[in-house]
Amino acid sequence: MTVIREAEIRDLVPITEIYNEAILNTTATLDTKAKSIEEQKNWLRKHNHRCPVIVAEEKGVIMGWASLSSWSDKEGYSYTAEVSLYIKKGYRGEGLGKKLTEAILQRGKEAGLHTIIARMVEDSRTSIHILEDFGFTHVGIMKESGKKFGKFFDVYIMQKIFGRK
Repeated sequence: MTVIREAEIRDLVPITEIYNEAILNTTATLDTKAKSIEEQKNWLRKHNHRCPVIVAEEKGVIMGWASLSSWSDKEGYSYTAEVSLYIKKGYRGEGLGKKLTEAILQRGKEAGLHTIIARMVEDSRTSIHILEDFGFTHVGIMKESGKKFGKFFDVYIMQKIFGRK
């Protein structure tokens, strides 16, 4: 049985491994250099009850994680967060992304967030579909604003405002 829970410091190695695999092999992130455990420790420290990190675990294996991150350090944006979601290779396509998305959005809503933003490159069809299923709408496209693997990508911006369908 899959358990979705708050991430703990002991989860940093699998979180980092999942993220680094995405960095090195996919366009799910536009980071281009693998992260160290120390970098990820600093990243985790920036999260809190309002902007949590959660993991999906089954039989001691972290299969994926999701987070809400502060959109901006300006006070006026304090009710807006950006969602991130990464699934471990070998566990993709099994519905885990939907479970983690539902859980992280519920936590954001309970924490009093008003708006959730998502950014993804144009070829992230699965992520776009999942977010549409959860009521995200397309609000813009930043043309050729991301580059990875020698190619420029359009970056799609999607948004969910709690209380709207």
